[in-house]
Amino acid sequence: MNQHHSTASIDPWQTGLHHNRAQVNQQLLQVLFVGLTIGMMRTVVPALAETEFGVAEGSFVMLTSFVVAFGFVKGTLNFVAGRLSERIGRKQVLVLGWLFALPIPFLVLWAPSWNWIVLATILLGINQGLAWSMTQTAKLDITRADERGLTMGLNEFSGYVGVAIAGIVTGYMATAFGPRLGLLVFGLVVIVLALLLSLTLVRETLGYAQAESARHAAGQRTGPQPRYPTGISDQPTTGEVFALVSWRDKRLFAFSQAGLVEKFVDALVWVFYPVFLFQQGISLANIGWIVGIYGFVWGGSQFLTGKLSDHIGRLKPIVWGMWLCGGGVGMMLFVEGVLWWSISAAITGFGMALLYPTLSAAVADISHPNWRGSAIGIYRFWRDLGYGIGALGLGLAAQWGGAVEAGFWFVFIAMMLSGLVVWVFGEETHPGFNAADSN
Repeated sequence: MNQHHSTASIDPWQTGLHHNRAQVNQQLLQVLFVGLTIGMMRTVVPALAETEFGVAEGSFVMLTSFVVAFGFVKGTLNFVAGRLSERIGRKQVLVLGWLFALPIPFLVLWAPSWNWIVLATILLGINQGLAWSMTQTAKLDITRADERGLTMGLNEFSGYVGVAIAGIVTGYMATAFGPRLGLLVFGLVVIVLALLLSLTLVRETLGYAQAESARHAAGQRTGPQPRYPTGISDQPTTGEVFALVSWRDKRLFAFSQAGLVEKFVDALVWVFYPVFLFQQGISLANIGWIVGIYGFVWGGSQFLTGKLSDHIGRLKPIVWGMWLCGGGVGMMLFVEGVLWWSISAAITGFGMALLYPTLSAAVADISHPNWRGSAIGIYRFWRDLGYGIGALGLGLAAQWGGAVEAGFWFVFIAMMLSGLVVWVFGEETHPGFNAADSN
C-alpha cells in the first residue's frame, strides 16, 4: 500500500489511456451524450419542418436557417471554449455546456414557430462548442502523444455513434408519442443524466496539460521534428495564430478550408437528407436508419482511420476522404431505393472517417506546443463555421434550383474542388514521413 502511495506521489500527472481508463471512459460517455443531444434534432425536426413547425413549402433558406445559426454559434464557441478552459478548467466548461442544453427539449415541445427551433439550435451550438470541445481536450490532456490518433478516433467514434443512435431512436419515438413529446422525453433524460455525471464523476484534467507543458519547456523531446511554421513569435498573440492558421501558412490554410467545406456534407445530411427522403415517401423510421448508417460508418471507421494516418501519413487520407465523401453525396441522386441510399450514405460516412480525425491530427502535427491549443481552436472555428456557410449555400442553391437536389450538386462540386486545394497546397505533416531538415 505504501509502495503504491509513494509511486503515485512521484508523478500524479501520469498520462496514458490505460492508466487513466476510468476518466477516459467517463469522457467517452460524456461525448456520447453530446452526440445524442445533437442527434435528436437531426431526423424529426427537418422532416416535419413544414407540417409541424410552419415552414412554408419551398422555403429552403428558412429551412436551413437553424443550421446556419448552429454553425456560427458553435464555431465561435469552439474558439472561446479552448481559451476559457485554460482559465477556469475543463470540467467547469463541460458543466456550463450542459446547463445551456437544459431548455432545448422544452423549446421544441412548445415551439409555436420555426424561430423557436432556431433558438433551440443556438443553445445546441453553445452546448456542442463547450461540451464536445472539452471531452476532446480533456482526453488529450490525460493520454500520451503516441496515443493521440487512437484517442481522437475513440472520441469521434463515441460522439457520432451517439448522433446516429439518437436519429434512429427519435424517429421511432416521434411515431409512438408524437414528435414534440418524443423529443422532450428523449432530450430530458439525456441532458439531465449527462449534467449529473459531469458534476459527480468527471475530474478536472487541466493539471495534466500544465505538467506536459513544463516537461516540454525542460527540453524533454525526442524523435523526428515536425515542420513547424516559421516567422511566428515564441508566445504569439491570438491574432498572430489566427492569421497563421487561416491564410499565412499555406498548409494550415489548405486544412482549414477543407475542414470548412467538409461540414457542407454534414449540413446536407442534417437538413436535406431527411427532406429529400421524406419527399420520396420514406418513413421517419427509415430516414433515421439511412441517416444513421452515415453516422455509424463515420463513427465506427474512425477507430481504423485515426490509426491509419499514423501509418501512411495524413495527406493521402484527407484528399481521398474529400473526394470519396463528395462522390457518396452525388450518388444519392442517381438511383432510387432504400438500399441504394443506404450504400451512398455509407460511402459518404467512410469518406468522412478518412478525412475527419486526420485533418485535426495534421493541424496538431505542425502546431507548436506553445500555441497548439489556440491553433486547434481556430481550425475548429473555421471547420464548424462550415455548418453555417454550407447551410446558407445549400438553402440558396435549392432556392435558385427550385429543388433540394440542387443542394446535393452544390456540395458535390465544393468537396471535389476543396480536395484539389488540399492536394495542391497541402503537405505531409506527419514528422515520421516528412521531418524537418536536421541541421
